[in-house]
Amino acid sequence: MVYEDDIYVGYRYYNTFKIPVAYEFGYGLSYTKFDYSGLKLSSPDFKGQLTVSVAVKNSGKVAGREVVQLYIGSPKGKLNKPAETLAAFGKTKLLQPGEVQTVSFSIETKDFASFDEASSSWIAEPGSYNLKIGASSLNIKQTGTFKIAKELSAGKVSKALAPTREINKLVSK
Repeated sequence: MVYEDDIYVGYRYYNTFKIPVAYEFGYGLSYTKFDYSGLKLSSPDFKGQLTVSVAVKNSGKVAGREVVQLYIGSPKGKLNKPAETLAAFGKTKLLQPGEVQTVSFSIETKDFASFDEASSSWIAEPGSYNLKIGASSLNIKQTGTFKIAKELSAGKVSKALAPTREINKLVSK
């Protein structure tokens, strides 16, 4: 079987090609509600690592936990990319009504790099990146941006298992 969907698997396909779904990636139900606020980035410029934090408040009437998801949208460049990539996620402790917890993530190049077949390496291209934090891939609560000044590498690989025939990969417009 030859899979031609390439990088567009699961939520990456549905979000990139704007295909409606009954339940988006990361969707979950809770007995309470959560508010997100105060998104902070350690720097507006990414140089290999970035710390991202957001305050999550239980604004409902009962105790609950929230899974906080961080997605990164890459700029258009030489490589084909999905609309966004899940870069990190974490769960709050059990928050009582009105209680707030700051959730922090440490992001590295490898967490959102794209694979460049020409150089057999994972890279992050220069440009402006969109950072989205929310309860699912479509339920985004806070957004921000950061910039990468020059191409960053997240590692090189060997072509040990290269395909023996051409694959017609799915491409976004």
